[in-house]
Amino acid sequence: MSQNFLSSYSFSNGLNVKNRVVMPPMTTQSSFHNGMVTSDEIAYYAMRAGGPGMIITGVANVSAGGKGFEGELSVTNDEMIPGLQKLATAIKQDGTKAILQIFHAGRKSTSSILRGAQPVSASALKASYPADSELPRALTHEEILQIIKDFAEATRRAILAGFDGVELHGANTYLLQQFFSENSNQRSDEWGGSLEKRLKFPLLVIDSVNQMVKKHTQNPFVVGYRLSPEEIETPGIRLADSLYLVDQIKNKVDYIHLSIGNYKRTSLNDEATKATLISQFSARTKGFVPLIGIGSVEQPEEAAKVMADGADFVAIGRELIREPKWVQKVASGDIASIRTKVSPLDTEELRIPSVMQDYLKESFNSVMHYTTDTSTAQYYEDTPAPMENFKKL
Repeated sequence: MSQNFLSSYSFSNGLNVKNRVVMPPMTTQSSFHNGMVTSDEIAYYAMRAGGPGMIITGVANVSAGGKGFEGELSVTNDEMIPGLQKLATAIKQDGTKAILQIFHAGRKSTSSILRGAQPVSASALKASYPADSELPRALTHEEILQIIKDFAEATRRAILAGFDGVELHGANTYLLQQFFSENSNQRSDEWGGSLEKRLKFPLLVIDSVNQMVKKHTQNPFVVGYRLSPEEIETPGIRLADSLYLVDQIKNKVDYIHLSIGNYKRTSLNDEATKATLISQFSARTKGFVPLIGIGSVEQPEEAAKVMADGADFVAIGRELIREPKWVQKVASGDIASIRTKVSPLDTEELRIPSVMQDYLKESFNSVMHYTTDTSTAQYYEDTPAPMENFKKL
């Protein structure tokens, strides 16, 4: 079995990564109420540092109105920098690179989370899920420009905090995706209408972030973009739209990161096409920009399959929650000791924050492989929709 996912990689800007394993962004819900980093989060990331080539944090909001859930990281002001420095330092053990994921939740927030303020989006259209989604207010032209600046300022803070890069969260129906999607963006001005106009906001965010990187750092600093290949709503994003998006950004970002539940997944909407999503995207990215493949990877042979399918990196999420030393054990040939199930009695030992423990049991019980779970559900692989239950992890 090839273990090329353990080989090093050098980005075009000079950032060297010791292996191709990525810990993807996963919600901890464990920040303070104002978005500052907690010691629980630092301990959680520190325990998983040192193995993966890169660790990408859970989302950090760039604007006060962009907060999506309680316990979320924030990078809205300079007061957050000292805590983020501690987080970056904890991640960067033994050469692991630290990436801060940044986003704006848009209409995927609530007035309760925003302390009375109405959620905002590209258009005043409710999300189709959950059922109690609130009606957002359409952003004004001036507000859109301010959010673009907010992404740039968040990047500046990430640089000052010592991170090695930022990932723009353009997936899971958050604001960047809301502008790109015809389902959520039905504007008739310069920010909506045609596919090209719906892409204007994401492109300007990327440009503003790249300008900030060029201005504030001489060291290699990567800018990644995460996307969800398709939406199940009509109208909504289809695979052809996302492949178009990739073509427009692949010379503007340092990597592209898919958000899919299983690495074997094919199109949700085009049942006639049997090629995996990873292979279809890698056909567009190969030779231009590295692609991070992802989706229910647990065993080394599965990681190898993701790479063989065309990905340049393989993201391993829930398995790194269960087995923080996955990379080290694979590298040393200690496969037999890899933990693929987890006992609720081990969660403290694994430094999983208390709030995150509850979140995992509530929303991911069937796919966390708890030793106490007697079900045989294979939700991620067998049931591709709806997406709401795993929109954040």
